Amino acid sequence: MQIWVDADACPRVIKEILYRAAERVKVPLLLVANQPLQTPPSAYIRSVRVAAGFDIADNHIVQQCQPEDLVITADIPLAAEVVAKGALALNPRGELYTESNIRQRLNMRDFMDSLRASGVDTGGPAAFSQADRQAFANQLDRLLAQRSQGNPSP
Repeated sequence: MQIWVDADACPRVIKEILYRAAERVKVPLLLVANQPLQTPPSAYIRSVRVAAGFDIADNHIVQQCQPEDLVITADIPLAAEVVAKGALALNPRGELYTESNIRQRLNMRDFMDSLRASGVDTGGPAAFSQADRQAFANQLDRLLAQRSQGNPSP
């Protein structure tokens, strides 16, 4: 199992949680971004810089991730693609995307996009909160514990 991070938009506090988790459970953590990233020195943590451009980082993650890997992303189309490959996707607010819920999330995203395109102000996501951070950390811990016990499914 590897953990892939769609790192361009990932909150710093989430990256820090991931750094600690990678060291604690000795799992490879790969942060993919189109800009240079500073990561702590570690045998388990590395960053991958891809070219700038629409979905370049997402495409790299989809091409490289394997079934049973974990992908950290708030990008629902990316989550849908990695779930289709058999990987897990977790957003920075702690929501796990699975085969059973990704289609609904994708449909809602598309609906909101069409509303915005027609001029409707849909607002934006709520500010990232301490509760979001805690929900992410708890869900990550559950997933890593399941993996260490040999149970890859959430």
